[in-house]
Amino acid sequence: MSQKLAVVLLSGGLDSTTVAAIARADGWRLLALTIDYNQRHRIELEHAARVAEALGVERHIILPLDLTGFGGSALTSDIAVPKNGVEPGIPVTYVPARNTIFLSVALGWAEAAGARDLFIGVNALDFSGYPDCRPEFIAAFEAMANAATKAGVEGERFRVHTPLMQLDKAGIIRAAQAAGAPLDLTWSCYDPTPAGRPCGLCDSCRLRAKGFAEAGIADPAL
Repeated sequence: MSQKLAVVLLSGGLDSTTVAAIARADGWRLLALTIDYNQRHRIELEHAARVAEALGVERHIILPLDLTGFGGSALTSDIAVPKNGVEPGIPVTYVPARNTIFLSVALGWAEAAGARDLFIGVNALDFSGYPDCRPEFIAAFEAMANAATKAGVEGERFRVHTPLMQLDKAGIIRAAQAAGAPLDLTWSCYDPTPAGRPCGLCDSCRLRAKGFAEAGIADPAL
């Protein structure tokens, strides 16, 4: 069992919660980073805090980094969230360079804290077509991290762990159960109702429902 320290990006969603639980089950000591980018679905910040507490992370930072000034996404502007199913191409829920920004912040915390490992819940199978969820992106970011940091150039190499990369949503849910992830505390919906309930129609809601259905498991958050 490793006792090394890692930084995990924790949104409060299904995938990031599963990754954090897997890392904990594998023996990692965890620092959890949640970015408050003034996203439309800000309710996920509350869920991230609950997940962090449930998983017993050593420290949880919710960092304000308002991306609404840039816009360019249905999650950070007044663009409507699509409700007609997963569409071809990169959808308007893509936030420009989001994972690049988030991983860069996580990298800064990791270097300062003495951690050399980052965990992120990206997935290249059941996802919405975001370019920053692909193996090519992760490999490029890892190379950049090791070229851009004092630790990296001095031989303390950073690694970006993506344990969900080749899993479909049903596989992710099974992995979550195996790792003891608190799935009942997670939030996925991009466009909550005024009553604070999942809309059930956005890409994220549809992918979540598909995963639980294919896994043959009831969604404990509903």
